[in-house]
Amino acid sequence: MVTITIDGKKIEIPENTTVLEAARMLDIPIPTLCHHPKLTPFGGCRMCIVEIKGIPRPVTSCTTPVSEGMEVATSTAQLEGLRKTVMELILSDHPNDCMICEKAGACTLQELAYFYGVRENRLAGERRTYTKKDGNPFIERDLEKCILCSRCVKACDEIQGVEAIDFGYRGFKSKICTSYEKDLDCEFCGQCVAVCPTGAHTGKQWAFKGRQKDIREIDTVCPYCGTGCNITLHVRKSVSGEEVVRVTSKEDTWNEGWLCVKGRFGYKFINNPDRLTKPLIRITPKDREASGVKREENSPYDSHLTPYELFREATWDEALDYVASRLKEIKEKHGADSIGGLSSARCTNEENYLFQKFIRAVIGTNNIDHCARL
Repeated sequence: MVTITIDGKKIEIPENTTVLEAARMLDIPIPTLCHHPKLTPFGGCRMCIVEIKGIPRPVTSCTTPVSEGMEVATSTAQLEGLRKTVMELILSDHPNDCMICEKAGACTLQELAYFYGVRENRLAGERRTYTKKDGNPFIERDLEKCILCSRCVKACDEIQGVEAIDFGYRGFKSKICTSYEKDLDCEFCGQCVAVCPTGAHTGKQWAFKGRQKDIREIDTVCPYCGTGCNITLHVRKSVSGEEVVRVTSKEDTWNEGWLCVKGRFGYKFINNPDRLTKPLIRITPKDREASGVKREENSPYDSHLTPYELFREATWDEALDYVASRLKEIKEKHGADSIGGLSSARCTNEENYLFQKFIRAVIGTNNIDHCARL
């Protein structure tokens, strides 16, 4: 443990802690763009610079480890002037289209520009422009909005272990590239979208669906597997009712904000008009003939009928009673081993336990399997 002083406040912390981490333990704000608490330090944006007694120049707090007796100043006239200049330099190579940017209202760069009052840029000059758009199905990559913070590169490497993107070229021509500059072809987990501090990475499905105004956030659990990742649904009212416009995950959840492609982008089924919302009971041939629907000759398995002619809507009580009576009837007539159960990997461990208990103890058979084959 070492003792340091930050803005007149003393704190005792482990020696491997960075100055930025120590400042946040004391609730002292230091602006950052490239830093992410779950990724290794980069020190590229230079917004987190601080003054340390005995060192003649400002240093990046995210990459500087603490040492015994260190005295740190996080906000001086010189530091704030340097930070504003850094902001102006970054914005001089950034498109001024916040009005139609998907990240407006949740953009760290926009927030810092507001905080430092950068209304007009005195450092105008050449700006990088890119005409090619990435043709991948899920992630919109707008390289003109990229500030080369390395967050997406580090998340792809350190969190996902894929390394689908990396820095390419040098100097003013530097940019985040895929292999041979082809369209992004990866797992499409969207970790790059989650950590991007600007609008350089966004979901293609989110475009013009709503940003912050009139968006209601609902915390829930991802339904796609038994892992149980926490997700946040961003819901807004539409002509047809409420609609999920995007999915995110908060960093203070057990999955730490990381999601897979299904959890982040596979939400279209929620508002799909073909989604089943009520139990359906198959209409027997006898009931169908009684209602006047005739079966065509040489048409096996009722293939000529529509789903509405094959099934009828029912209440939950009616459906459950029907299932129970049919299972009992089949068991009495053909024995317990004529019945089998198929569980789902989307269920929780507790739900799967209850299901296998029902099949084994109530039905009386070990004919049970599950759909998890990944």
